[in-house]
Amino acid sequence: MARKDKNVIAILAALVSAILVFPALGAADKHCVKIVTSFYPAYIVAINVAGEVPGVSVENLTAPLAGCLHDYSLTPDDMKKLADADIFIANGAGMESFMEIAASRYPKLKIIRLTDGMPLIKNADGSLNPHTWLSVSNEIVEAGNLAKALEGMDASRAKSYRQNAEKYIFKLNVLKNKMEAGLTGYKGTKLITFHEAFPYFAGEFGLDIVGTILREPGSIPSPKELAKDIELVRRTGVKLLFVEPQYPSGAAELIAKETGAKVYTLDPAVTGPVDPNAYIVIMEKNLETLKKAVTT
Repeated sequence: MARKDKNVIAILAALVSAILVFPALGAADKHCVKIVTSFYPAYIVAINVAGEVPGVSVENLTAPLAGCLHDYSLTPDDMKKLADADIFIANGAGMESFMEIAASRYPKLKIIRLTDGMPLIKNADGSLNPHTWLSVSNEIVEAGNLAKALEGMDASRAKSYRQNAEKYIFKLNVLKNKMEAGLTGYKGTKLITFHEAFPYFAGEFGLDIVGTILREPGSIPSPKELAKDIELVRRTGVKLLFVEPQYPSGAAELIAKETGAKVYTLDPAVTGPVDPNAYIVIMEKNLETLKKAVTT
């Protein structure tokens, strides 16, 4: 055989060998699924269901301290993330006011709303309350909804999504049982919150929210509003005021001083660490806070 022919054969053999050794390189790039979530609660569900699946990346759209997205406007960086994404996971129920913009700007973007098909509570002004995840039962439904939606969009990884969801749902059921057992003796406990974030939470565990001081988190009440809030506390006789760690508690402290009420902190789980167990840890802390509040 001529030397030239031997060289050609050697080159072809090397190419075949490279393809056999590195077959997944091109496939991984081609089939990688980029998921973007709207904010922290959706992100925690997503990393539990899809975070460890090979070939899938999960990124949160908003900054870690953004909290709820009631009046959020998309930034140029947000738009770039959505442009590069395959799937966008939103809470729904009116939380993401920018959803129509995202859907019209990126028609190929697949959108999953975690609350689709879920019974929703209305606020005093008639708007939908989007804080569904604060019911552990709802968190379970959302994990199942996400897995089912991802299975339909990415059939090759359906088994992984389903198995991950089952593991997370198992842990959530343990949490739910723990919270129900811990709060069973406190059903009917009356409390006042500083944001309309907890009706699903209260409904699940039999608590009674008799008033909400500030409907918009982070807002500063006027003297007239403070006087009205103080009157609410005095009239109802409720001595448990619950603020949120993401927002200032000055108004609550002032009301407590005027009425003799006590201020405690309930976390709505809208910010926190990048940890799959973060929601569970936050809710367990809320359980301990409630038990302390009603027994002291």
